Amino acid sequence: MGKSTGFLEYERKDAKQEDPLVRIRDFEEFKKPLSLEEQQKQGARCMDCGVPFCQSGMMIAGMASGCPLHNLVPETNDLVYRGLWKQAYERLAKTHSFPEFTSHVCPALCEAACTCNLNDEPVATKENEKAIIETAFKNGWVVPVKPDVRTGKKVAVIGSGPAGLAAAQELNRKGHLVTVFERSDRIGGLLMYGIPNMKLDKSVIERRIKLMEEEGVIFKTGVDVGKDIKASQLLKEFDRVVLACGASNPRDISVPGREAKNIFFAVDYLKSITKSLLDSELKDSHFVSAKGKNVLVIGGGDTGNDCVGTSIRLGAKSVVQLEMMPKPSESRTVNNPWPEWPKVLKTDYGQEEAIAVFGKDPRVYQTTVKEFLADDKGFVKQAKIIDLKPQKDKKTGRMNMVPVEGSERIIDADLVLIAAGFLGSQKYVADDFKVALDQRTNVKTEPDQYATSVENVFAAGDVRRGQSLVVWAIAEGRNAAAAVDKSLMGYMD
Repeated sequence: MGKSTGFLEYERKDAKQEDPLVRIRDFEEFKKPLSLEEQQKQGARCMDCGVPFCQSGMMIAGMASGCPLHNLVPETNDLVYRGLWKQAYERLAKTHSFPEFTSHVCPALCEAACTCNLNDEPVATKENEKAIIETAFKNGWVVPVKPDVRTGKKVAVIGSGPAGLAAAQELNRKGHLVTVFERSDRIGGLLMYGIPNMKLDKSVIERRIKLMEEEGVIFKTGVDVGKDIKASQLLKEFDRVVLACGASNPRDISVPGREAKNIFFAVDYLKSITKSLLDSELKDSHFVSAKGKNVLVIGGGDTGNDCVGTSIRLGAKSVVQLEMMPKPSESRTVNNPWPEWPKVLKTDYGQEEAIAVFGKDPRVYQTTVKEFLADDKGFVKQAKIIDLKPQKDKKTGRMNMVPVEGSERIIDADLVLIAAGFLGSQKYVADDFKVALDQRTNVKTEPDQYATSVENVFAAGDVRRGQSLVVWAIAEGRNAAAAVDKSLMGYMD
């Protein structure tokens, strides 16, 4: 696929990014796509490798390798190379519900597993997909897909994140009547309020929602299922229910001083800013401000990075990001071979911006908070942090990060953002539906199945598998929809 010698003839080129000191002036997307002609050369780099791990979506050493959606990557790359953009879109749409979402925020599992990545730079599949879907929208090829026949069956989808939207789209196209319930005031779940605008402009989500409404999906916002409407009522009104409400129970930090003011969960911080940005372009001041503050971000993942970039845009005085684990290697180690997910150092956009603004990487590795210190009004003002070191547990053999005695030190922190991940499903939803939970408090199903312990109730996405990626959520939503459709119709088409 692609050009057989393309990977030898063309170097990888990515979308151009605005300079960090320029892009921090606003919340606009800062990546500028290549021309279609240049993008075709990137498609040409697909090397006809014979065994395309890029589309495998399998687990290797407990990590995903390749696309969970099983997109036929070499085929779409070949069509990009040939400039057959409409055919490329039609090929991609067979396996993918929302390429416009993943082409913005996915860590590109396909590229990590690319054979070209073994000795060279991987094929730019993520940006190829973005070029495909944006070209399709521009040319009017993305149109509402309305079912020819309605089955009369009604399905309620709880949650409008990527899993819920994918399930709703598939079930509606099967002819079922689908209603999506969202507790927030806008559709999109964490796509809308958990991912900053500079990574995913919200017009991208709104564009897709409009299409789905034209297809016949009903959206109801401001409805908190389990509180505003009970499970018993939904199970009476609908033939099936799909729980796709995410793993939105944030992991807290239990240390002295945690009750101090100006300590927030990252998801609440990011939501307040995006909502204010959409409502009033930040003019209403209904958000957590970082202006002039010493910001401490606890957590080294994507959400932590988003907090760094957001805080810089709001005028933070300083930003420190704590990471419990050791600093990753800059290249693959011998025990992390291709095509495993590469456990290597990644400097994301927020860290790049911190380096540009403050002259250093904000990340401090092998460190955690021991105590928060507040002023006489109860506002956090400092944090006592402590170094950690890896130590093997003699009983389990597991490597744990343990405190280093005498390494405590005090840093200024008058805004603390906890980005330590999520623990599982919201308890009040699980309790209302009376579904069984697993040991991680996720909704329990049989392996690779989507039916819960309660008849006619299914689960998909983070609520079932735990905190994960957008691409996994979309795959889960599609698979759950197939399971629901089979349970309703007695067969799969």
